[in-house]
Amino acid sequence: MRGTLTGQRYVDDILRPHVGPFLNGLPGAIFQQDNARPHTARVAQEFLRHFQTLPWPARSPDLFPVEHVRNQLKRQMPSCHSVHGLELAVQDLWAHLPEDNIRCLINTMPDHVLACIAAGGGPTRY
Repeated sequence: MRGTLTGQRYVDDILRPHVGPFLNGLPGAIFQQDNARPHTARVAQEFLRHFQTLPWPARSPDLFPVEHVRNQLKRQMPSCHSVHGLELAVQDLWAHLPEDNIRCLINTMPDHVLACIAAGGGPTRY
């Protein structure tokens, strides 16, 4: 996404066209997001009031598997000298990310949650 993600852009470009229809197709689904500013903006909260959401504490541990994928991609990112070069590099890295990496992250989520509970919400080895 080019530019700054504001609460309004979050609703217009992500929630309304993608998340809303997806959640409408999954009765009983619970939506989870962190407390990034666009997520907590009044306009985003107003949109999400129509859906069940998981409350997220202000100082929460990072339990999003996608953050680990993002970190993997960042470690492999070559130097880029333009936005277009960056886009191409990210697309190439994403296309070649082994599916086993993602499956492993998903399969270890129960361990992440147990470690978080054992640490009382504090830091874990994950």
